[in-house]
Amino acid sequence: MTTLIIYALALALFQLWILPASFNIKNLVYLLSNRDGDVDTSIIYGRVTRAAANYQESLPAFLALGLLSLHMEVDLTTTATTWLALRVAYVASYSAGIIYLRTAIWLGSLGCLVSMAMQLL
Repeated sequence: MTTLIIYALALALFQLWILPASFNIKNLVYLLSNRDGDVDTSIIYGRVTRAAANYQESLPAFLALGLLSLHMEVDLTTTATTWLALRVAYVASYSAGIIYLRTAIWLGSLGCLVSMAMQLL
């Protein structure tokens, strides 16, 4: 479980900073500035940042459940791995603009969190 928590945090680094910056490289001067003004960004950049905001909403629950599983010595590896894979698929589908699949993936990841919580009871 420790490894999955580290992977989830690595995904956060990738999804929250590296991916948005790579889709906004044309605004490098802005990124290095105080960011006082507005800039034009791409559609994909907007999708990536919205997917990142969604990840920020679910990551705390995953981390709490993962740490509880370590403390309680409950093996949630399979469900946690599925959650992480679904979150990777979510950002990919959101970036590509695949709307219905993205929603199904999000529901699956939410189901994983619920399943993790139920396994801890």
